[in-house]
Amino acid sequence: MPERGLMGLPPGPDPRLPVWEVLLDDERATRDMARFIADELKPGDLVTLSGGLGAGKTTLARAIVRALAGDPALEVPSPTFTLMQTYETRRAPVVHADFYRLSSSDELVELGWDEATESAIALVEWPDRAAAALSASRLDITLEIVAHDGGEARVAILVGVGAFGERLVRARALKGLLARAGWSGARRAPMTGDASTRAYERLTRDGGETAVLMIAPRRPDGPPIRQGKPYSAIARLAESVHAFVAIDRGLRSLGLSAPRILGEALDEGLLLLEDLGDEPVVDADGAIPERYAEAARLLVEIHTTTLPHVLPVADEIEHPVPPYDEAALSIEVELFVDWYLRFRVGHELTAAARAEFLAAWREVFALLDEAPATWCLRDYHSPNLIWLPERAGIARVGLIDFQDAVLGNPAYDLVSLAQDARVDVAPELELRLLSLYARERRARDPGFDVAAFARDYAILGAQRATKCLGIFTRLDRRDRKPGYLAHLPRLEAVLARNLAHPALARLKAWYEAHAPRIAAEPGSATPS
Repeated sequence: MPERGLMGLPPGPDPRLPVWEVLLDDERATRDMARFIADELKPGDLVTLSGGLGAGKTTLARAIVRALAGDPALEVPSPTFTLMQTYETRRAPVVHADFYRLSSSDELVELGWDEATESAIALVEWPDRAAAALSASRLDITLEIVAHDGGEARVAILVGVGAFGERLVRARALKGLLARAGWSGARRAPMTGDASTRAYERLTRDGGETAVLMIAPRRPDGPPIRQGKPYSAIARLAESVHAFVAIDRGLRSLGLSAPRILGEALDEGLLLLEDLGDEPVVDADGAIPERYAEAARLLVEIHTTTLPHVLPVADEIEHPVPPYDEAALSIEVELFVDWYLRFRVGHELTAAARAEFLAAWREVFALLDEAPATWCLRDYHSPNLIWLPERAGIARVGLIDFQDAVLGNPAYDLVSLAQDARVDVAPELELRLLSLYARERRARDPGFDVAAFARDYAILGAQRATKCLGIFTRLDRRDRKPGYLAHLPRLEAVLARNLAHPALARLKAWYEAHAPRIAAEPGSATPS
């Protein structure tokens, strides 16, 4: 399916719209392009198809419908006389319409157009007959017949209008990435996402080989909230895939099982990754002790290795691993006040109470600086750990989520593992993991201070639980993801256990005053 390039100045009223021309020189090329377009569509999308009689509008629309339905033999008649035909597919309802016989947009009201397309994928032929009814965000496709190799072929001219502009640029980059990596034509299936804005797909090509596509557009900075900086900058969150690539290569250089990068389009936020599978480190009863123990040993390996603070991404591009400093730790615990206390407890803090909250945290954060900083993967917990039984030792622990890695206290990742926010880790297993980690750290470094590490573990355990209570409440209230509320009781109990450490006495008193339900939870299983 040869391309004719991404043109910077397409015809039309807005020369800023991106345009992608693709030569469809045979029926197979048309089917392949239809399948690629179908994979990019989601409920609510509008695709218009223009061109003269015989240009191939219905042929392309039919191929897109069949691709969405997963049925290459599906009967898809032209809607010239019915005006609108609806199909039920696994992705979403699909409405295939032909506006040729319309005299104005007003006639669409009688057809029930808005209701039929509200959550559907709409394909419209002859869209100019009812242009006023078209969405401001859409994919416009114009088909033209051209001379090619002594005969005729068709050219599809794709234009991204509105929000579809960025999607079109990314789609073209993805098409090129798959071609370069040898994955053109692979079947694509969405994978379960996480709490972030990233999306994942599993690709399968002939022979059954699989890979994972990460779609992670550059994260917008958002409005400045403090000292002219947005939240992501203060919290040291990665804003592009460059951080993932750098940390991935750093982990693999240590012999650890991060996924091989099979292809990349860095500017568009696209990575094609080795598929590490989906065997978890948990089962129906919670954490699998042997797998969690290996994950703890992996952390010992990282924390006893001299690590660079700047990592390569590509030619002349480097990624400095940012520090997990007091500003980042503090802005994260404030989520507890802004979301959990406000929306779950219904408690609005006074300015004085908030100031005391932050002062108490600053007091304990200062203690963390006594330990040498190391790579802190930051999301080192069960959803991001894959078990690889065919490998040996710590290489059996696959790592898939580390783009927000920072330079921080070594206790943080062990907290993420042993106080998993999403699954139950029995207090007895938590103690075993702490003992294993301390024993192996001391075997490599006789000067390792176990008591100081236990203190840091309690501080960061309280910090992480406090942060997650805020994040999970925000996911419910702001992002309409109520499933995360099921984890709140576990986090409340974990927070209470950590607050029992003597180093957190001032903080515990604050929670007793402003979140007594948490302070009243059972005492700590964390060593003091």
